[in-house]
Amino acid sequence: DELPEHLRPSPQIDLSNLDPSNPESVLQQTKKGKTVMMFVTVSGEPTKEQAEEISKIWQTSLWNNHIQAERYMIDTNRAIFMFKEGSQAWAAKDHLVEQDRCQSVTLENKVYDGKGASAGDDDENDKDEL
Repeated sequence: DELPEHLRPSPQIDLSNLDPSNPESVLQQTKKGKTVMMFVTVSGEPTKEQAEEISKIWQTSLWNNHIQAERYMIDTNRAIFMFKEGSQAWAAKDHLVEQDRCQSVTLENKVYDGKGASAGDDDENDKDEL
């Protein structure tokens, strides 16, 4: 465990347990024991302090659920969540997209809309119609 990630042996994947019709489960298994980063965007137009407070609450709720994630603010409304145990990232994604102020989650180059995305999208469509 003390070796750098690139020197650690990869965990063996049991291909018989993988469901080829579910690519997310395959990705989750291949990321076991590896570091994975996830981008999370806070909906609306929060100040930097508001976005930091919201993402801190999300981080705490993940920790309370035994999902260890480090959080780094990279923009006014955007944060990186870093998981040392990459397979936990998908459970975290499922939790985060259900949060009211989550606009989107980007995991392994795939964007997942959060609960907060629908409110913002409606406003933009209304503006286009005017």
